[in-house]
Amino acid sequence: MAANRLEHGTTQVNWTNDALMEFGERLGYRFLRPDILKEALTHASYANESGTESCNERLEYLGDAVLELCISEELFLTHPDYDEGELTKSRARMVCATSLASWASEVRVSPLLRLSKGLEIQGGRSNHSILADAMEAVLGAIFLDGGYRAAAAVVKRFFSISSFESQVDDREKDVKTRLQEAFQAMGLPPPSYRLFSRSGPEHASTFEVEAVLADGRVFATGKGCSKKSAEFAAAEVGLRRLKREPDGINAR
Repeated sequence: MAANRLEHGTTQVNWTNDALMEFGERLGYRFLRPDILKEALTHASYANESGTESCNERLEYLGDAVLELCISEELFLTHPDYDEGELTKSRARMVCATSLASWASEVRVSPLLRLSKGLEIQGGRSNHSILADAMEAVLGAIFLDGGYRAAAAVVKRFFSISSFESQVDDREKDVKTRLQEAFQAMGLPPPSYRLFSRSGPEHASTFEVEAVLADGRVFATGKGCSKKSAEFAAAEVGLRRLKREPDGINAR
């Protein structure tokens, strides 16, 4: 029997069997118990507003632990040269909200979330925190439905650790080098990078970095789930600013 197609707020939540099966295919996992997936897709705001008994908070708690274990195991096996500190830092980059929100976008979880009317109006379907929490809940549901190895296979499919880290490093080097070369072409010293703020828990921190000119002015800022990725983001912003305001460096 087909699942319900639910109307809530201004957005239609499509929970047909086909929609849920297609979501499972994008994840790389077929749920044996669709009800547990539906629970993972139900935000607490919807449960409170509608009187529904279950929401995804408990599954989010479980999925957070499963994700850390999956990433920890893969890092441990693929990087025998890393010490505890390097393993911890690498894991933090992998499991931050930015990475999870990117995963959520890739598997298109947003249209399947049940949110309160208030969150619908506030743009909850594009909120990185809500999307990240939903993916942790979905992973918790996979763990309960199919066990650890099923969850680990899904994580590994979307978090290829060696390629992720090398890709980030290459992108950082590329964009920071391009910004440096642009400054050198103008006969100016390149910007330096300084940490402006760090927020969130130790395992999922958000870093904000400033690109600072030689005279102390802030030229660009960027955010990321590691200091390096925040520097990369700041360099990208700086390059865009140079294209938009080629004389902006000299403006006072």
